[in-house]
Amino acid sequence: MQRWWGMISKFKIFIKVAESGSFSRAGKILQLTPSSVSRAIDRLEEELNVKLFNRSTRHLALTETGEQLLDSARKLVLDFDAIVSATQPDKIEPEGRLRISVFESYGRLIVCPLIPKFLAMYPKVKIDISLDNNLVDLYRDEVDLAIRIGYPEDSRLKIRKLLTNEMAICASETYLKENGTPVHPRELTDHNCLIFNKNGPSTVWYFHHKNDHCKSKVPVDGNMLATGGTPLLEAAKQDVGILMLSKWMIKKELDSGELIPILDSWEPSTSEQGSGDIFLVFIEDKYMKPALRLFIDFVIQHLK
Repeated sequence: MQRWWGMISKFKIFIKVAESGSFSRAGKILQLTPSSVSRAIDRLEEELNVKLFNRSTRHLALTETGEQLLDSARKLVLDFDAIVSATQPDKIEPEGRLRISVFESYGRLIVCPLIPKFLAMYPKVKIDISLDNNLVDLYRDEVDLAIRIGYPEDSRLKIRKLLTNEMAICASETYLKENGTPVHPRELTDHNCLIFNKNGPSTVWYFHHKNDHCKSKVPVDGNMLATGGTPLLEAAKQDVGILMLSKWMIKKELDSGELIPILDSWEPSTSEQGSGDIFLVFIEDKYMKPALRLFIDFVIQHLK
């Protein structure tokens, strides 16, 4: 049995090196030194009498044999873990670490307030959450769950829809008194608009009239750009300009009157295809961590 444990451990290291493309990245994920990872791969190659990686000082790539072995290794590890799980009592309290990545504003406003409630229910679970607007690779970075806007390109990933990301146009009462209130989207070209920095030469806002098929495509500009919604929201509250932001992010300000909705008869969006949906994204795995399954169900239940 001890020999099997050792072999499975080496296969787990092999899989992580293949997915991350680096001994050092795999070691960071597995909490091992790069030298320990390298030794494990050396021993696995020696025991199997095959070469799994082509290595150079700057490049690491699977050999043809390594490519062929990778899927089988994944299945072997999953099956072994399932056998071990089957020997455990049915009602073990969920435990272990969950690594979660959420885009900044949604994580701060929506997800983070839920985490203490979840941990109170399952105190043996440890949550490691990152609020980051950059996309993560769930395989390479060993992230258990990501929450993102837009359908993931990787077909290997499993998704659960949380909500449609509806947008609203708004500004402070002071800004509108001083600069006028637009009654048609094209009038936004005369206003200071607070916009997401998409690294492009210009920004366009899209509108669809709620009562007919009329559409409008408006180039906007302004003196503040940001990669996340929080700085833009603060600027709008301090009378800097007109803001397009997700309704879930500005609900409190709209309800209190701190920001005033404008162009109510139009549906705004950040792209011609709309502003997308918000999804829970995780790896398709028939042996999903019990804590992950519980957290996904918990989030969906509380955000209905």
